[in-house]
Amino acid sequence: MTRTALIVGAGIGGLSAAISLRKAGWNVRVFERAASVRELGFALLVAPNAMAALRELGVADVVLARGVVPTRGEVRRMDGTILKRADFPPPEVMGGPTVVALRPAVHGALLEAVGEDSVELDCEATGFSVTADRVTLRTADGDAAEGDLLIGADGATSAIRRALHPSEPPPRSSGLTAVRAAAYGAVDHLDGLSGIHYMGRGVESFLVRASDTGIYWGLGLAQELLPVGMRDDPAAILRHVSPRFDETFRAVTSGTTDMRVDELVDRDPLPFWGKGVVTLLGDAAHPVLPHTGQGAAQAMVDAVALGKALGENGNVGDALRAYERDRREKTAVLVAQGRRTARIMGTTNPVACRLREVAVRLAPITPLVKMWAAINRRAGTDVSR
Repeated sequence: MTRTALIVGAGIGGLSAAISLRKAGWNVRVFERAASVRELGFALLVAPNAMAALRELGVADVVLARGVVPTRGEVRRMDGTILKRADFPPPEVMGGPTVVALRPAVHGALLEAVGEDSVELDCEATGFSVTADRVTLRTADGDAAEGDLLIGADGATSAIRRALHPSEPPPRSSGLTAVRAAAYGAVDHLDGLSGIHYMGRGVESFLVRASDTGIYWGLGLAQELLPVGMRDDPAAILRHVSPRFDETFRAVTSGTTDMRVDELVDRDPLPFWGKGVVTLLGDAAHPVLPHTGQGAAQAMVDAVALGKALGENGNVGDALRAYERDRREKTAVLVAQGRRTARIMGTTNPVACRLREVAVRLAPITPLVKMWAAINRRAGTDVSR
């Protein structure tokens, strides 16, 4: 008899879980609170560990074809002074390709693999109950769905996480605000570069090519530098800081109309993710700061690990605890890594900023990228087992 998994959330994590569980022989039902299937955000870095997970899910080639493999980049001061120019090491040095892709491209590839008919829209999860080895999911419109497994893949404000951990404190602020967007038709302004990273006092930004015509850009600022009342207005933030940037930044960002602004937050690692036949995945389990470059990647890796655990163990509860043991420590390391990097990149201390510049100038690129790739591998899972 085919068992049924109830998956809350049709983002990258939820869709990845649906593919992985189908491969393990499960029937899947995906519940999405939005009225249409869409992916919030603009683009993402698909690191080698995430590409390995996507290959296991069967969509790596599609994402690779839709994205861009970065080859050459620069680190600059905000005024355009070049601190470092470097070629990225080839994929064989990194342990696989690194791809920058627009989020709709990655999300679309996963959705095509799952099938839109497997996603139930306008279904906001409000809670669940467990009886013996069955779980019932409740939704805001009063409906209920029964299954053998419930996965909360509904993001950092997860309703399933809240039901499992009702006394947990609110998300932890990093003290940073971020504006993110995609610009089209401005690739020529990169002058052949794959990306540019800017550093300033309490400010960092990046421009990175994400498709044939698209540039993903982001801007992070220490909140203490923003005037009162500006933190929720991305256009006002951009106008406020643009004069401090070079011509390249202004040329790429000036025509952007669709932007989003977020206070960057994460959460302390949980003592446990789930109970019985209920577990969490992706940002619902371990939201990290974007400085790790691993938010979406870890959701994909979670999905592969979960599918393998459920395929190897007949008891659902035992399989979920094995999955959680495999993933909890690795993702907790990334939470800590993200906090350290955010403190360094968001510092307003002029001495610390100067030391950061010196480190960037002196550090050779290949060992740094190899170290980043090694961290990614340790935070991943053996998708070949």
